[in-house]
Amino acid sequence: MATAATWDPFHEMDRLVGSMLGAQRESAGMPMDLFRTGDHYVLNVDLPGVDPGTIDVSVEDRTLTIRAERSARTESDAQWLLRERPSGTYARQLTVGRGLALDKIAATYRDGVLALTIPVAEEAKPRRIEVAHEAESPRIEQAATS
Repeated sequence: MATAATWDPFHEMDRLVGSMLGAQRESAGMPMDLFRTGDHYVLNVDLPGVDPGTIDVSVEDRTLTIRAERSARTESDAQWLLRERPSGTYARQLTVGRGLALDKIAATYRDGVLALTIPVAEEAKPRRIEVAHEAESPRIEQAATS
């Protein structure tokens, strides 16, 4: 059983990827870094040479999908001597665990890197519960009867 300190909502990451385009092409065309800082996760995806207008990030249920397209250069008079840079449409799906605010994901694209900031949901954050101390009941003293 995972404790709150070691719980990782990304434990099911990349489960659906293999069936779509093959895991090797996915990771080669879209390498990622993932880390947590404070109350959010940051997912950095390398997408050099990608037109920002082709980047699509979507969430359905607990599946985060990232798609992007890198177009091949098409010079009509070019004689290619070497062509190693892959082109085409790339997609990566990540199945994430519960406890993330998927409706509050922020995405930016800069210098060929797509950065997603995924906050931890309020209900998943650890919290301290204050214990109220009840005042002592007043002591009832019986008057001495004589």
